[in-house]
Amino acid sequence: MAKATIRGRGSTSPGRSMTAAARAAAKRSDRVRPGPDGPVVLDTPRAPVGERLEAPDDASQARRDENQHVGPVVVAEETTAASSERRRRRRGRLCALLAVLTVLALAATGVLAWEYAEGRRTDAARGQAQAAARKAAPVVLSYDYRRLDEDFAAARGHLTGAFKEEYGRTTDKVVAPTAKKYHGVVKASVVSPPGGGQPATSVVSVSPDRAVVLLFVNQVTTSTQVTGSRVDLNRVRMTMTRTSGGWKVSAVDAL
Repeated sequence: MAKATIRGRGSTSPGRSMTAAARAAAKRSDRVRPGPDGPVVLDTPRAPVGERLEAPDDASQARRDENQHVGPVVVAEETTAASSERRRRRRGRLCALLAVLTVLALAATGVLAWEYAEGRRTDAARGQAQAAARKAAPVVLSYDYRRLDEDFAAARGHLTGAFKEEYGRTTDKVVAPTAKKYHGVVKASVVSPPGGGQPATSVVSVSPDRAVVLLFVNQVTTSTQVTGSRVDLNRVRMTMTRTSGGWKVSAVDAL
């Protein structure tokens, strides 16, 4: 007689029990990873109740990728444009600065060249005006009643400008009548050092076209009003002016 088997509600078959245990072990093995201190259990994300996890379609993924790249690309373009503008401005400022420096250098070169040329002309004028004054003083400050016309004409050859006209009026109206009346003779000479050397003259001021020369002049005068001869020791300041005919006397002042 076969032995009846009675299964309760809570009892399960051996095959099913082994299958369920295998599945549970597999799930646990997926969440467990080996670690340095022992196995590590990984949390498995779960979808909310009533929702399904779906993979994004191609269009959604493309839109997300496009949105991710829009910001950086625009910012990169703006940054590149700003950098180019800054470089362009720096180059413009540098070019302007170089242009200004070039103009200043050319101007400075021109000024230095002009000053150098003026300095050479001034140095030449000093010697020329001084030599002309030494030569003119004895002629302008001398006369002889016996040849007044010749002496005055020779003197006017060393004069220029308004002083030449003034000299002509003074000699005609004052000097000539007095010299003829008293037989006046005046002989002038620029003083020279006792031991010889250059006459006693000095340049007070000079420019390329004008100079003031100081001369020490002795005048020996004889006339019917003077017994013997009279010597006058004079200091004379002559203003010399450059003309087309050379350096001429434009003023004479007795000091």
